[in-house]
Amino acid sequence: MSAFSLPYSLHVLAALVWVGGMFFAWLILRPAAVAALQGPDRLRLWVEVFQRFFVWVWVAIAVLAISGIGMLHLRFAGLDAAPRYVQVMIGGAIAMIALFIRVQSLLLPELRKAVQAQDWPTGAVVLGKIRRLVGINLLLGIAVVLVATTRLLV
Repeated sequence: MSAFSLPYSLHVLAALVWVGGMFFAWLILRPAAVAALQGPDRLRLWVEVFQRFFVWVWVAIAVLAISGIGMLHLRFAGLDAAPRYVQVMIGGAIAMIALFIRVQSLLLPELRKAVQAQDWPTGAVVLGKIRRLVGINLLLGIAVVLVATTRLLV
């Protein structure tokens, strides 16, 4: 096993948790919740889901950053020597982290407040904003994975 194997494996697992979690939430959980739950229960569910999932997203972000920097130095001796696909991956990660921070720090508290006040119309609007940003983040995550696995931008 090379020195590169452990950070690479951790990097892939962290990406799997984050992107896979968004895929599950957007394409599986959301339609099931719409089919099975009324609006207020759906909003309560999402508050609980986000609180739990976002802990794992922070873990994934930390692991991605640490393992990514480690691999950057082990494989390419820094950012300047890294191929274009690595630089694109870093840019995609920065965009994804920024969107995630926006959802967690601005929109989730607004959703939580609406649910606590039983302001269901406001909660639905906020959840719609979160859904759109998660959808964008999911597309970015898939794009980063495609860049990483195909290395089309070498």
